[in-house]
Amino acid sequence: MADEMRKVLRVRGAGARDFLQGLVTNDVAGLDKGLVYAALLTPQGKYLADFFLVPDGQDVLIDLPAALAPSIKQRLTMYKLRSPIEIQDTDLTVSRGTGTPPEGAHADPRDPSLGWRGYAGQPDQPTDWDALRVAACVPEAGVELTPDSFILEAGFDRLNGVDFRKGCYVGQEVTARMKHKTELRKGLALVEVDGTAPVGTEIMAGEKPAGTLYTQSGGRGIAYLRFDRAKGEMTAGDAVVRYNG
Repeated sequence: MADEMRKVLRVRGAGARDFLQGLVTNDVAGLDKGLVYAALLTPQGKYLADFFLVPDGQDVLIDLPAALAPSIKQRLTMYKLRSPIEIQDTDLTVSRGTGTPPEGAHADPRDPSLGWRGYAGQPDQPTDWDALRVAACVPEAGVELTPDSFILEAGFDRLNGVDFRKGCYVGQEVTARMKHKTELRKGLALVEVDGTAPVGTEIMAGEKPAGTLYTQSGGRGIAYLRFDRAKGEMTAGDAVVRYNG
């Protein structure tokens, strides 16, 4: 069954790649090799949406969370101005699986463990995607990725979602400034979890807030941490949390 939580938009026209190149965090030239993982940011450098750009002739498809599709289509239309392109809804579905990609599918560029993505009606392969996401510390829109997120704190450089050598894009100045700090003081990380806690439970280091626990699977979880406080055994509700970074 196709992933009904995803929507596919089409940027149609010979200027599609040039249009997107000035907006998104990654280099659109990567479409010559397959999928490009990228994000659209606010001018202040905060997260609006993450997505996959998909080559389709001169057009570019955008595989993104269905809940974000209307607002992102509206924003792209706002940026369009006189660009010789059209932004269209499609009825295309997203299929996913692991192992050898079927014909016409593309490898997920974020991490090899996340398999492939298809857009031509390939059969979906049932998989515990949360388990794979947690193991690779890959955030998801609406869970670990929110309007308050900065993509470098979310690991986009590790997940091949940002290019620091390409030209300007929306939010580029803030992102570049964060890159050239000595180190990030906060960010997503993989933690060990004994027990379970609801997604979004605050992590406490003694009496001090140290972060938030999100998706959990197999005794591990994705957490947003204040690295200066994330030491030793911590708690998230009834769960015990350890960070070994």
